[in-house]
Amino acid sequence: MDRPKVICHMLMSLDGKIDGRYFSLPETGPGLRKYGELRAFYGCPATIYGITTAAEGYADGTVFVSDLPEMSAEAPEPVYVGESGAENYIIVMDPEGTLKWSGPAVEKKGRPKAHVIEALTERAPVSYIAYLQSLGISYIIAGEKQIDCELLLRKLKEHFGIDSVLLAGGGITNWTFAAQGLIDELSIVLVPTADGDIGAASLFEAGDLAPVIPKAFTLKAVEVIENDTLWLRYILK
Repeated sequence: MDRPKVICHMLMSLDGKIDGRYFSLPETGPGLRKYGELRAFYGCPATIYGITTAAEGYADGTVFVSDLPEMSAEAPEPVYVGESGAENYIIVMDPEGTLKWSGPAVEKKGRPKAHVIEALTERAPVSYIAYLQSLGISYIIAGEKQIDCELLLRKLKEHFGIDSVLLAGGGITNWTFAAQGLIDELSIVLVPTADGDIGAASLFEAGDLAPVIPKAFTLKAVEVIENDTLWLRYILK
């Protein structure tokens, strides 16, 4: 393929939620441990996150364009490589260029240091793109108003040599890739808990980024984990 393989890898409750208060239950624990182990099983050098997930777990808040120096309207380069040959990456879907970063790499407890790649559209201000460059943060402009996921993937392989990525939410980002037929494997760690929270994010959510067109999957494998937890693997039809 001329793009990386995409594995959507998520932990999910029985009511289809990927976040919520059920994470605090002891019965969720075995699934959380298995979810972490499977990241190593897949061995992907890069993980794709939506803007909400990245803001909550990796970024340092929001950048206000008014606080950035004014730049000329000259069109920026479509790809900027801040670090060549990094071993690990996180790719953040940030269409308008809003996230604040302390540096070109992030390090989360229990996971290796990862270089940041911002996935932008042409709506991102030139001043924000200059801000990323000043920090040595890589970026890819893929799309005019919405991120073209296939174009993004091709550029990840062409410019960064990335052959496989984990797609790790949120629900809108997951569905955007699914709607474009760009999920090669769906890996779900299904925990035997639920909380019924209608406000919690679901595995797939259409949002405004992708059409609501039903998708079907074929079961590839199922494994029973301790304490009634399942590992389900599907292929998108």
